[in-house]
Amino acid sequence: MMSARSSIDDSRIGLGYVNSGARLRIIGMSLPALFIAAACLLAASAGNTAGEQIETPKQSPPADGDRPNIVLILADDLGYGDLGCYGQQKIKTPRIDRMAAEGVRFTNHYAGFTVCSPSRCALMTGKHMGHATVKSNGGTLKNEDVTVPMLLKKAGYDTCMIGKWGLLGRPGHPGSPNNKGFDHFFGYDNQGFAHFYYPEFLWRNDQKVLFPKNHDLRVNGEYKPGEGTYSHDEFTNEALTWLKEHKDRPFFLYLPFCIPHAEMTVPEDSMAPYLKENWTEKPKGMDKGGGKGGGGGYGSQYKDGYCAQSRPNATYAGMISRMDRDVGRILDLLDELKLTENTLVIFSSDNGPSGEGGQNMEFFDSNGPLSGAKRSLQEGGIRVPMIARWPGKIKAGRTSDHVSAFWDFLPTACELAGIQPPEKIDGISYLPELLGKSDAQKQHEYLYWISAIRVGKWKLHRQGKDQFALYDLEADIGEKNNLAKQMPEIVTRFSKYFEEATR
Repeated sequence: MMSARSSIDDSRIGLGYVNSGARLRIIGMSLPALFIAAACLLAASAGNTAGEQIETPKQSPPADGDRPNIVLILADDLGYGDLGCYGQQKIKTPRIDRMAAEGVRFTNHYAGFTVCSPSRCALMTGKHMGHATVKSNGGTLKNEDVTVPMLLKKAGYDTCMIGKWGLLGRPGHPGSPNNKGFDHFFGYDNQGFAHFYYPEFLWRNDQKVLFPKNHDLRVNGEYKPGEGTYSHDEFTNEALTWLKEHKDRPFFLYLPFCIPHAEMTVPEDSMAPYLKENWTEKPKGMDKGGGKGGGGGYGSQYKDGYCAQSRPNATYAGMISRMDRDVGRILDLLDELKLTENTLVIFSSDNGPSGEGGQNMEFFDSNGPLSGAKRSLQEGGIRVPMIARWPGKIKAGRTSDHVSAFWDFLPTACELAGIQPPEKIDGISYLPELLGKSDAQKQHEYLYWISAIRVGKWKLHRQGKDQFALYDLEADIGEKNNLAKQMPEIVTRFSKYFEEATR
């Protein structure tokens, strides 16, 4: 596959022409001559051979009123089973559940990869891991990467990103949010630092925003109750303010929250309802649970890693419920601003769940019926919730089994904006499925994640040279019954995609 074009000037409007070397002289022609010339041009067009292709006029964006606003909210390490509308029994998520009841819930949606950076690269560039430029954590977008906000900005959208970029890129870096299409950015520039909820600073575009009250907040490894500034709350408030300021123009708001990624900590008001449940807890000490990186970039003042937490289960539940509350606040503001019927809101997660913060994933059944979790290419590591709400356009209460992935978001956003996506991408717009036009929805031949592919109902894992595991996901969503030996012909037929996907 060729690299994506670094220029996105293809949105300019021009007249079509016949690539035959013939020219149409108009200036100075009489009216009859002009009609004759036009007829000749039409005839030449009709008789064009394969070697004389016609360049069609470039697509122009529709007027502002015809373009919907787009809000994409992304959770961090939220499991397929962590929401009520996906079967969660312990954690309360009434606003996201209501969003699903008012829209469509996808059951076969996939993250870009098993961890943060490559997954978000796929989301922003429309490319799977065979063609994406970031394939592991800690990577940054390249100069040639064309992103969703770059395309939407050129189409006349105001663009904003608040939260965890997850692709490195301090302000001024070529791969930073502002240099990759976002007019406004507020959040963490460093993926590791984003795992800590009481930062000493965040970035607002190229300005460092300081939080002096967040220094030295820990006692015996846990945060002092009721003190400090919780970054998630700052993100929500920034998003609400930005929406009010940009309500009169088409906008794209990308809101990648950090919740519920470790570390496990949340203000007391969100934890309190779950403390009443008297759940069995296994306290997490400072010596267990990741986040160590040393130095001021990874964890800033917290060089010893994630905080200690005496009630990790109640905290995890409280974090998700706090995010749920704030998703509701975003939706309520859209209602208040009378933007609901012209705004598509999508909610998803960047990959599967992780227990690094100390909570018990089995207790919550965070991956639902799936096997595996974050960092695994089993379904639990890459199949994620996705909910879309657009009253008047998306029929309420639908469930879709359409197979889709993060790299489909870019062409979907382009279709919504009335512009063409770049040619060299892997995504397919799922707008027809959103609108209930399943018969018109194009399907993927396969989905690809380096050592796993999905083809229709089949999932094929490459486990070494000439070693594979094959699962029928319709009959075996938990990937328990390896059918590779019983169905070698399917393995042979599908294994070719591992090579094809990287061309």
